[in-house]
Formats: sequence, C-alpha cells, structure tokens
Amino acid sequence: MNIELLENKIILLVGMMGCGKTSLGKILSKRLNLPFVDSDKEIERASGCSISDLFATYGEKEFRLGEERIMERLLKGPPCVLSSGGGAFLSEKTQNISKKYAISVWIRADVDLLSHRTEGRKHRPLVPAKDNKKAIERLVHDCYPLYANADLTLDTRQEAIHKTIERLLKLLKENHIIAIKD
Repeated sequence: MNIELLENKIILLVGMMGCGKTSLGKILSKRLNLPFVDSDKEIERASGCSISDLFATYGEKEFRLGEERIMERLLKGPPCVLSSGGGAFLSEKTQNISKKYAISVWIRADVDLLSHRTEGRKHRPLVPAKDNKKAIERLVHDCYPLYANADLTLDTRQEAIHKTIERLLKLLKENHIIAIKD
C-alpha cells in the first residue's frame, strides 16, 4: 500500500500525556515515509536537560517560552510527523503557526485511560507518579477546550495500536490529507 501526503505540511499530533502521540507518531511516520520528530526530545537535545529538570530549574512559565521557540522552528521545517508535548498546543502562538504549516490532529482520550497510561511514570512534571487521576482531571478540564482547536480529532481507546493507526489513516484520507493507493 502506497500512501501519499497531499499537502506539503507537517502532521502535528497534539493531546495529553499518555494519549499515544509518540507511539502513534512513530508508526504513522513509517506508513507515510516521513521522519518522526518528538518535540520533547528536541527540547531536551537543545537544552541538554530533561523536561523534568527544566521544569524544576526554570519553572513552567520559562519552560513554555522555550517550548514555543522549539515548536516554531519545528513547525516551519520540512514535512514530518511531529509529536508535541502535552502543553505545546496550549500556546496561542503555536496554534497560529500550526494553522499555516501543519495539519493538527488531537489524539483525545478519556481520564481513565490517561490515568492508567501515566500512573507510575516519574518523568511527568505535571502529574504525580501515584494517585494521578485528580491531576489528569484538572488538566483535561484546562486543556481540552484548547486541544479542540486542532484541525482533526481522533478518539483513542484501549485497543491494539494497529487498529488506532488504521482509524487515523482513515481520518486523514477522509479529510484529503493523504491518498492511499494500492
């Protein structure tokens, strides 16, 4: 199966931590024959620090300003599948740049799934490793209205990742982002 990107744009995956942006992005990039880029990894590479260390050292406000700069550079780059950090798309500046250079896809998941997927992970600065459900509920309340500004929305659920990828490809095809040729 040959898949062609119909617009010279980035496929930007947005959503909460634990929704599957990185896992989906890596597979989608292979299916589309595009590079995969993880904005959090780019931030860590540019700064020489982990995301958790950046939060601890500079605070969230300064981290977000640096994240905006990295996102702008990435969004103005060549076509790729770009997985954004959970807070990156909350920036109005990032949303505006993405409208010009990307097709944004909100990977939406419910609180229970996000809580399950992030529980015990210690590298999430905004969500405690244990009893994370309250923090996730607060973030969903704050973030989902802004994620809704994405161009497309894909609901994710507890299913095999290849099924989620097939639903994502179908969504992209139905919205004339890709063409699938046999």
